[in-house]
Amino acid sequence: MRKVFALLVIILILVPTAIFVVHHSLLGENTETKPFYVGVTYCGNSTEEAKTLIDRVKGYTNLFVLQSGPLQQFPDKINEIGDYAVSFGLHFMVYFGVDKWSFLGNWLETYENRWGDQFLGVYYGDELGGKMIDYEADLWDSATNSLWLKCHDSRGGRIQGRIDENTTITYWPNGIIDLSTTETSGSPYNDDGLLDPSFLNYTYTRINYYPNGTIITRISDDVDFVPKIVEDYNVTYTYDELFDMHPFQTYDEVAEGFIGGLHQRLLRGPKKDTIIPAFIADYALYWFDYKAGYDVVLASLGWNHTIEQDIALVRGAAELQNKNWGVIITWKYNHPPYLDSGEAIYEQMKMSYEAGAEYVVVFNYAEDMEGPYGTLQDNHFEYLERFWNEVVQSSAVKQGSVKAEAVLVLPRNYGWG
Repeated sequence: MRKVFALLVIILILVPTAIFVVHHSLLGENTETKPFYVGVTYCGNSTEEAKTLIDRVKGYTNLFVLQSGPLQQFPDKINEIGDYAVSFGLHFMVYFGVDKWSFLGNWLETYENRWGDQFLGVYYGDELGGKMIDYEADLWDSATNSLWLKCHDSRGGRIQGRIDENTTITYWPNGIIDLSTTETSGSPYNDDGLLDPSFLNYTYTRINYYPNGTIITRISDDVDFVPKIVEDYNVTYTYDELFDMHPFQTYDEVAEGFIGGLHQRLLRGPKKDTIIPAFIADYALYWFDYKAGYDVVLASLGWNHTIEQDIALVRGAAELQNKNWGVIITWKYNHPPYLDSGEAIYEQMKMSYEAGAEYVVVFNYAEDMEGPYGTLQDNHFEYLERFWNEVVQSSAVKQGSVKAEAVLVLPRNYGWG
């Protein structure tokens, strides 16, 4: 029973952090003036639409974020939009998915420092800390130098990895352990002597290990795909041996696995051969995003979250690790109009600025959005302009003027999402 509970802790508990500052970071007074950037994202697939949005906001923002999945594979279009934004004095940031490092590499070959200091960095991946909690994430096992996958879908949570190149092992929250093996036989060459893997014969073996000692083996092949239970199958491992092979059995091991998995992704992307700053937006586990190598974390503000808590968590994580931070204001609703009112967003931007944020970005996308500017409406532009004039350009409002009032210290590697 203790082993089953340990698995539940590893798979279901919000992963690991050392210290989180919950109201505002308890740090000394810092009068240093920091740079500040405010802007919007463009997530569509048209260079002309992007330019139209730039034209709308260029007078009261200084940052434009190209966060387009469709455009990340077209270096010429990225450069065209970036050139246009920079020509109006805006700073520029471009998004690439963590599984699109080849697109990033292709674009970097064309970049050649064309925007100088006006290029802030690469927005690489999205909400990977949140996905660790709610969906899936890579976990790095340093003992075997291999990636494991933490999953959560309709079948529930689980951790999955490989024992060898043919065998996958899956740990389930209820204590069940699965081994799945694919074996081949026959020749991979067709009658003409050409390589054709379809000529191979495949045998699929799945062994279910239960905490009470029960072992059930099912075997199928590529002729009859219906699995058949095989009695008295000679298994290689016992349940206890497989359980002891689990690489993530403590808070520290899970924390190291998440940090390592994220770091491996960064090494394939902006940290491969360059010193380009890496940004990410996230709604949980900011501390670990920084530990993995991200330079800037943007806390996602939305979904009726407690704004003060999100700001405090990311600010504390950033300042304790000497990193930079900001916010990205995202959906309040899962349906139109998606974004909060312009006035509410104005207050969120102002609160972030006074807390010391260096970046404030408004997320601008929905699959069913209408109009020339995405989810942004006239009311949003009105308050964005007011924020620029009444806060950013005003000497009466001080960046970072809100100081600490309290802290919460949590056990080492205990994460808060």
